[in-house]
Amino acid sequence: MSTFSITRTMPESATAAALRADVRAGLTQTPKSLPPKWFYDRHGSELFAQITELPDYYPSRAEQELLAARAGDIAAATRARTLIELGSGSMSHKTRCLLDALPGLHTYIPVDVSESALRGAASALADERPALSVHALIADFTERLALPASPGPRLVALLGSTIGNLLPSDRAVFYTAVRSLLEPGDAFLLGVDLVKDESILVAAYDDPAGVSAAFNKNVLSVLNRELDAGFDLDAFDHVAHWDAQREWIEMRLRSRTEQTVKIPALDLHVHFGQGEDLLTEISAKFRLRTLAGELHSNGLELTRWFTTPRALVGMALTTAAPDSPPPMHPAGRTTTCIR
Repeated sequence: MSTFSITRTMPESATAAALRADVRAGLTQTPKSLPPKWFYDRHGSELFAQITELPDYYPSRAEQELLAARAGDIAAATRARTLIELGSGSMSHKTRCLLDALPGLHTYIPVDVSESALRGAASALADERPALSVHALIADFTERLALPASPGPRLVALLGSTIGNLLPSDRAVFYTAVRSLLEPGDAFLLGVDLVKDESILVAAYDDPAGVSAAFNKNVLSVLNRELDAGFDLDAFDHVAHWDAQREWIEMRLRSRTEQTVKIPALDLHVHFGQGEDLLTEISAKFRLRTLAGELHSNGLELTRWFTTPRALVGMALTTAAPDSPPPMHPAGRTTTCIR
């Protein structure tokens, strides 16, 4: 019989405190910026689901196709008995591809900041799969992460090209933290978007129907609701820009006029010049050679590489590099922390 449990490893007040801190820091610096995680309230998540269905938004479909084709190879290479999915959300078809491909799977540990997503999807999954133990964690995987005891080998997975939203310095911290989770025999599966023609990239983030624009502006709606801010969404334009030097897409909100926005909850007045940009997201694209070097320099060794026929997206299967430091926790699969 399946077991389902859920553990909160972050205080209930942590989300509100993090929002306040991010807004104060991001809107008082030059240039202004906000972390992309604040897109995803209920409406933002609905908008993103619509984006994944758009003809030009290839990442989700391409990764789904890739995982459907290569999940068996991943399962054979890892023989995982525990799957730990970082940023699991509502648990997509990609998750189920991995679960179906791992016949010896004992435990599934989805990690997400959304309690409602975890309770709904993870508990339903436990009901569907009587032999599977499901232990959901309410946690921000970029912060402190405590994992419950689980049988090995373990496969840690970060899908959806989420890694591209992190700056290079933040990626380095994340990779090192993931390395600290891995015991001998464990593996880390990373989904990435690949560098390609600029026209394909920009079209994926700036659709003619305006769904991407609505998704981008939703961060302002979140600030209006949660912080009593006074953003006029019509006073900002959605911009998707390809930075060829850094090889990432930038999503920005560009002020149409000179304006000052009040945020009473923070006792803050934010001035925007006409044409001034607010950076809301980066989405880095990768090349195999540079990705492998980035992983290796942070303690992870690329063992298998999977990509689609048109090289739209890729998946890197990695293990702890043999010359990297051992985990910083006692032997045994007990509690581990990402910091």
